[in-house]
Formats: sequence, C-alpha cells, structure tokens
Amino acid sequence: MILKQYTNSYRYNSDTIFLYNFIAKYDIKGSVLDVGSGCGVLGLLVKRDFSDINLSQIEIQEKYAKLSSNNANINNLNSKIIHDDFLCKTFEKKYDFVISNPPFYHKGSLKSENNSLLLSRHSDSLVFEEFAKKTYKILKPKGSFIFCYDAKQVDFLFRDLLEAKFKVNEIQFIHVNSKKSASLVIIHARRESKSLCKILPPLILYENGEYTKSIKKIFIKADTNSEDI
Repeated sequence: MILKQYTNSYRYNSDTIFLYNFIAKYDIKGSVLDVGSGCGVLGLLVKRDFSDINLSQIEIQEKYAKLSSNNANINNLNSKIIHDDFLCKTFEKKYDFVISNPPFYHKGSLKSENNSLLLSRHSDSLVFEEFAKKTYKILKPKGSFIFCYDAKQVDFLFRDLLEAKFKVNEIQFIHVNSKKSASLVIIHARRESKSLCKILPPLILYENGEYTKSIKKIFIKADTNSEDI
C-alpha cells in the first residue's frame, strides 16, 4: 500500500501497524468507522483486507482529511471521508466497529509548538472518557471498539470504558524488549458483551537488537510504503 505523508507534520508509526494486525485477526464485517484517520493508514489497511466492509474515516484536521481521501484514491479503496470533530459530529448511522489510534500523550508530557502535531498526539485534544461515551452511542448492539493507547494509563482506560458501559474482551501489551515494561496496549471492548477478558500473549519488538520474527511478519503483512509530499 502506497501512503502519501506530509514531510514536516504528524506521520503514522508502528503503533498503527500493530493495531491493524490486532484488528485483522477478527472477522471484520459491516460498517467500520476509523476515528482520527490521519493519512488514512489504519482504515485503508482494514479495507484492503476486508473489501466488503463499508468504511468511513473521520478526521478533525482538514489537510489530513484531504490526505486520507488522496490515499484512498491512490490505492483504489472506497472510503467515506468525514472532515469534522468526532465528539461534535451527529452521526446518521450506527457502526459495527469503531477503530482508532487516538492521541494519548497525557497533559504532563512535553507538547509540540506545532498545533497540528499537538492535535494528533495529545489526549486533551480527544479526552478518552468523552471518546468512549460517544463511541458507545454510535455502535450497534454488540458492536466493537478497538484501539491502542499508552500502556501506563491502562487503569484510567478500564475505568472510563466501564463508565461508558463497555466490556473489555481482549487486551494485548506491546513491549520494546522482554526486559522493558509495556509501552502500548491494544484493547477490544464491546457493547453488551458477557465474555470474560482475555489477555493475549505480549508482542515483543526487539530481541538481540533486531526485530523479532513476529514483528517482521506484521510489517510484511501490512506491506506499506510511504512517500513524502
């Protein structure tokens, strides 16, 4: 997949690729909303692998909404691009899946003076508590919410998901290496689910200074190629 990206602005990273890999193990059907699409990478990868889905992508920044549309056209993938604020948007339909790599750097972390980067990276531009509640409202019964987030904030995530009436079905932690604490968590939460939570084996990025076999397979599966504009 060819993905155009702005040279001096927010660029997708491996977090999104790991999230895509997590999503792709499910049988994705029906309507899918990608929140905070950026260049479009997450939703477009899912659409590529599950061609029958009805994909929509919402992005608050106009330049990224246009970039998502451009990348969809380049890769001959159909996606409805919505330029709007997710929290303020009135949706005319409900979705089977909401997927997202949302901004998750907390308020105490160093902020970029670049407003575009600030919106893309920092949690106060999309407060998770509000994000979860809005997502619940636009999901169909038994609909799925799949996202990644800073692993250090997992206690707040569980609290906010519970308050929003979600049930966590599966979680997976991502570690730089086997000696490091988890840096990322991927969560699958559902409406009206009674399943017990399954904690999947962790993903380890590096072993002896090289990507592990599992990580190499994920990058091969994603098969993305970025081009600067």
